[in-house]
Amino acid sequence: MNGIFVRWLTLTVAIVFTSYLLDGIHISGFFSALLAAAMLGILNAFFRPIALVLTLPINVLSLGFFTFVINALMLKMASAVITGFDVTGFWTAVFGSLLISVISWLLSSFINDRGTVTAFDVEYRARHKPNQPVDKNTIDLEHKGDDRWE
Repeated sequence: MNGIFVRWLTLTVAIVFTSYLLDGIHISGFFSALLAAAMLGILNAFFRPIALVLTLPINVLSLGFFTFVINALMLKMASAVITGFDVTGFWTAVFGSLLISVISWLLSSFINDRGTVTAFDVEYRARHKPNQPVDKNTIDLEHKGDDRWE
């Protein structure tokens, strides 16, 4: 359950960041962005799969680019429902949904299923033996021979 709230906050941060980057997306405050993220999550969970199935032939013909139109429509629908969250124009919605998706994906890549932030330790092990066990959170470096590890 903790993971849902963390992902909700990452989507909220993505919406706020996108509103600073694009002139056509306006939010009146953090609470409006929080509600917009919740509405966008609900729309993407329930209506987006139906829209993808209904537009499958045109999506196949366009090699998947029609998915951008569906994402833009979901963003416009969320802006129609939430007061304080406005998206003006179709192309702003397309670019906004693309930016929100990329920013949310980047932020979510650091979060695991339980909602905690994950990190990797990269260590340089000059004296590491190949038969010696390696810690699961350590990225092992490639052996170049002559006791050099790169």
